[in-house]
Amino acid sequence: MKRRSVIAGLGSIGLCGARGPIERSGNANLRLGLAAYSLREHFTWMKGKPKKGREPAIDMFGFLNFCAKWQVPGAELTSYFFPPNADQAYFRKIRHHAHTSGVTVSGTAIGNNFSKGRGEHLEQEIATAKRWIDRAVWMGAPHVRFFAGTSKDFAQAPERLKIAIEALQECTDYAGKRGIFIGVENHGNLTSKQVLEIANGVESKWFGVNLDTGNFHSKDPYADLEKCAPYAVNIQLKTMMKDDKGKVFPADLERITDIFKKARYQGFVVLEYEENEAFQNIPKVLTKLQDLM
Repeated sequence: MKRRSVIAGLGSIGLCGARGPIERSGNANLRLGLAAYSLREHFTWMKGKPKKGREPAIDMFGFLNFCAKWQVPGAELTSYFFPPNADQAYFRKIRHHAHTSGVTVSGTAIGNNFSKGRGEHLEQEIATAKRWIDRAVWMGAPHVRFFAGTSKDFAQAPERLKIAIEALQECTDYAGKRGIFIGVENHGNLTSKQVLEIANGVESKWFGVNLDTGNFHSKDPYADLEKCAPYAVNIQLKTMMKDDKGKVFPADLERITDIFKKARYQGFVVLEYEENEAFQNIPKVLTKLQDLM
């Protein structure tokens, strides 16, 4: 009640909507996960279309087997790699296979864009997003990664950020009734300021940030991560980062995990590996991350 009173007071001085960081109890609890996107070249489906997967070729069941083999506690099942005819029975099979393999489905992820303004495109994007929220329920995924859109679109028409927040609010209201978290990713070259504006703009305990450690292309991406970590409901960790000049450099994984610990983050830290030779190199990175966590 005190917190609500403070927020109400902030509204009177023009800071209405400042929802604040996620309230957590206890110490940090980092749980390791792996994103299906890490093995994207090996999947036999991509956004509803069949493709020749790089050997060894896999489907989502094969990905879960990979996680089980390397004893990865959590698996993020990216929506891009499911067959287009996947129905409720299929997603329940996925849920069963994950559980009997000892793997927790940490979440799923969609590639929506809410930054094109109002109209038919936005309505279709919202409808698709809601379908994936239902599918998350079927496969036992507690979290769905969303995009807000692109920084370029918001710069061209600033009112689109408000529209994107409204769309995220509608989807989060739908998800919250089903017990599903929505995490908006710092995707599309969004700044930490924009991410926090979105995070504070959606009023729901089921909403937060899907914090991608490789997506802040700024002078100090570590500082951006520190600002957003208290709002995270899911974390996607990458082995490389990029500065504001476009220079790519190896991520300091120890520094990054320390940022999460200081923020008392509790949840999955999902490796999203984007480099070469994924099958060979992912186990090495997982081992290092397990030690750091």
